[in-house]
Amino acid sequence: MKTIAKIFLIAILGVSLLQAAAFEKVAKSRETNVVMSSEKPLTTGNNTINMVVSNEKYADAVVSIKIFMPAMPGMPYMETTADAKSLGGGKYEVNVNLSMGGTWQVHIFITPKTGKKVRAKASLNI
Repeated sequence: MKTIAKIFLIAILGVSLLQAAAFEKVAKSRETNVVMSSEKPLTTGNNTINMVVSNEKYADAVVSIKIFMPAMPGMPYMETTADAKSLGGGKYEVNVNLSMGGTWQVHIFITPKTGKKVRAKASLNI
């Protein structure tokens, strides 16, 4: 009986750990892709998102993010913007506040020291 209880407990623990998988999503543009990730699943409230720009041409660029939810019946347009902190080598970190669950649109703006500004787009569900 104790063995069955241990197996059941381990199975439940394993399933709960699978549900808490980290967040990862790719934002795409014509020029480059940006891999967004987080150590924890995204939730309502404050979140830290790590970004990696795949094109070395934008490794030392200024990166900002705009996350928004379009207006819906009975709910206004919502938006949060932030400037990302460069970690070097095309890696960036940004803190954003997502005020509620739902589908959010993500626009990542990459401004290189020389050349044209690039926008990568994706969506995420909270």
